[in-house]
Amino acid sequence: CNESLMLEKLPACGKSFEEMMKKVDSKKWCNLTEFIMYYDNFTQCTEREANKARCFWPNPLAEGFITGIHKQFFSNCTSEKVHWEDPPDEILITLILIPVMLTCAMITLVVWCSKRSDIL
Repeated sequence: CNESLMLEKLPACGKSFEEMMKKVDSKKWCNLTEFIMYYDNFTQCTEREANKARCFWPNPLAEGFITGIHKQFFSNCTSEKVHWEDPPDEILITLILIPVMLTCAMITLVVWCSKRSDIL
């Protein structure tokens, strides 16, 4: 693997991606649907350049380069944590009671059938 050749060629992929991202409003940089084709071209470019340098892809050096691009363009794209809430009490009680009642019914059915085994 010619790492120096790969590191020499990868910035061209980054520069091309940067030029394409100038077409996208910076407020939309966190919406992947706005630039998915540009990002796909970028990843294909990094893979192509790594392969030309006879390096596997992804590799630590390419990943480091890609991470740098991510920091440059997507550092403000943090995902908000989902705040989970319990369902309303009526639904919660129903969700608890149904399996309990089914379990009791199955136990009753098994006991009743086992006592009537002489008839069956």
